Amino acid sequence: MTVAVLGAGSWGLALAQLLHHQDRPVRLWARRPELARELALRRHHPVFLPLLALSEVITVTADLEAAVTGATIVVFAVPTIGMRQVAQAASPLLTAARLVVSAAKGFEPETASTMSAVLQDSLPERLHGAVAALGGPTIATEVAAGLPCAAVVAAGTQEAASRALVALAAPSWRLYSSDDLLGVEVAGALKNVIAIAAGICDGLGVGDNAKAALMTRGLAEMTRLGVRVGANPFTFGGLAGVGDCLVTCMSPHSRNRQLGEALGRGASPAEARDRGPMVVEGVGGARAAVALGRRHRVELPISSEVHALLFEGKTVADAARDIMGRNLRPELLPEDLGLGPAAAAAAAPPPGADQ
Repeated sequence: MTVAVLGAGSWGLALAQLLHHQDRPVRLWARRPELARELALRRHHPVFLPLLALSEVITVTADLEAAVTGATIVVFAVPTIGMRQVAQAASPLLTAARLVVSAAKGFEPETASTMSAVLQDSLPERLHGAVAALGGPTIATEVAAGLPCAAVVAAGTQEAASRALVALAAPSWRLYSSDDLLGVEVAGALKNVIAIAAGICDGLGVGDNAKAALMTRGLAEMTRLGVRVGANPFTFGGLAGVGDCLVTCMSPHSRNRQLGEALGRGASPAEARDRGPMVVEGVGGARAAVALGRRHRVELPISSEVHALLFEGKTVADAARDIMGRNLRPELLPEDLGLGPAAAAAAAPPPGADQ
């Protein structure tokens, strides 16, 4: 099976390195020709994962047609903001593809669509059932180093997920399958937003108790939205939910957590975003989460406060005060898990709303 990995950021580099084992041919596509030449010649990225020596057997190219022609597995490891453009460009070239995988964790900022929905909008109909998504605690630096990890690959059916499981197996990661494609993607997108809030806790120095509480209530928020849009609540207790949220909120390598820490230390949103060249998916994710919450009448207090900090000029102090001062309530309500008539009523869009 020939694998094409589209995107030469840190996650694309890590996946190309991970998947090239057992003489499996891997082609890595870089958008910029000068970067492709650098990677092909020196086998190092000048900025991302500087300690990674890219395997000599991985072909690097800036020619999209050369990357995907004949590839049976195509992995889209591009930022969410560029997913639709790259998918549309690749679409007529995927004649040999049997599996299409989204490795991006986030929503499309403009539409709040999941990446599998963007791929299905952009690719030939014959590939719609072959779209899968990766989730789980997979910090790129550790994956690239070959350290052990676990992840989940989800597709629309268990049969398709099982095929993806076999196709993407690699010695250094323990891969599981799931037929809850929507749940895995919602979890992967919202954990970025929660990680920004966790980073703010670090920047403020409010302690481990506060950060643990923030992460726990963030998981409740992820589950509440997920089940409202049709996901399996148990997905959020697994690798894509708890697992990915934990590592993204805690790892010093997490870009979302780093941005939040900068905010907590007093940086403006613009200053925090400009601190590195990598895309911070939680920024667009906060905008999409708030839009989805309004659309489905789901309360997302943490995501809403992160959105207010990033886009509405709210201060960190005011956001912290408002989170702590919310109305008292039970920890778990039936509608939080999509149970009972109250949940059905809440899920219905308001009259005249854009559906």
